[in-house]
Amino acid sequence: MAENDTNNQIPVGGAPAGGEAPQAGVLAQYIKDLSFENPNAPGSLQNGGGAQPAIDVSVNVGVRKMNDEMYEVDLKISAKAENTGENGEKQVAFVVELAYGTLFGVRNVAEEALRPFLLIQAPMLMFPFARRIIADATRDGGFPPLLLEPINFEALYRQQQAQEGGAAAQEQPQEEGAPAPINLN
Repeated sequence: MAENDTNNQIPVGGAPAGGEAPQAGVLAQYIKDLSFENPNAPGSLQNGGGAQPAIDVSVNVGVRKMNDEMYEVDLKISAKAENTGENGEKQVAFVVELAYGTLFGVRNVAEEALRPFLLIQAPMLMFPFARRIIADATRDGGFPPLLLEPINFEALYRQQQAQEGGAAAQEQPQEEGAPAPINLN
């Protein structure tokens, strides 16, 4: 059976026009910036009412072209938790901000597939690592770990495209050929 195995597999949709298969891979992953603030400690750690804090999470994905075959994708996540005190005032429990970067090597990927890969697939690959970092930071800050729900980057990308509509045609990307950053709030 092993003698019948070949390494000449054609990707789904056929071979690209140039004859070489598209390739994409992670070259490096890293924390660019990590901040955890507990501005009202130790009072914020003494949740007398036991009520769940209101948590506001925002996500932003940006892409920067490093060279013809390398792109840096930045996944920025910030979360702010607020408790309501006995007097009805909101008090910040914690603020955590993470800028998580990944270098992706990309070859033989068609232009029309590059932007969706960098703004949908790449952040989906990065998210579990960023999620763990956020959970560890909140736990180490004295709170229960903040376990972010999975994010549907494709739906957010499509929603952002629909919102931008004609405005995207007027704006130029930061560098020639580089996808413009997308804000996924």
